[in-house]
Amino acid sequence: MNGYFSEAGTFLISVVFGFYILMVLLRFLLQVVRADFYNPVSQFIVKLTTPVLRPLRRVIPPFGGIDTASVTLMVVLQLVELLLIALIVTGGAAPGTLLVLALAKLVKLTLWIFIIAILAQAILSWVQPHAYNPATILLYQLTTPVLRPIQRRLPVFSGIDLSPLVALVVLNLLVLAVPHLVLSVPGMDPLMLQMFLLR
Repeated sequence: MNGYFSEAGTFLISVVFGFYILMVLLRFLLQVVRADFYNPVSQFIVKLTTPVLRPLRRVIPPFGGIDTASVTLMVVLQLVELLLIALIVTGGAAPGTLLVLALAKLVKLTLWIFIIAILAQAILSWVQPHAYNPATILLYQLTTPVLRPIQRRLPVFSGIDLSPLVALVVLNLLVLAVPHLVLSVPGMDPLMLQMFLLR
């Protein structure tokens, strides 16, 4: 029974923290790519994250055009999530280990956002190539900065744009590289890394 409660606890923590971290990260990425602020999907994300970010921005101003308040919030939330899970699973972890894993998880989540966005955009282009949808517009705005550099160097073959395929291969290779980079950090706890890989 104790095993069930620990698994249920870690699951609930991952869901609650994971959802809000995802919303903050999406808001940050949409700001970086200068996506349509008035898009209904953008507005949903903004309304969900503004209550926390507004007071934080009074203390942490932007730096070099980067929304440092969003970055700080993501890192803190990810640290708290990992700390709570570590307390349940292993009884705790070193602060340095938690920080490395938190940064690695955010990098991995960012890569997965682009992977899913490119896949969704490709599927929608096949199913509804000319249909207007707020989510479709947002996907295009999010993925364009990733796909455009590839499109400049990769010619179109028989009218088929292969840039999404190339981008997906590169992004998946980066996802695979993240755990290995984490493992190369001196003093990294293998048990914590295994926990990171499973979540």
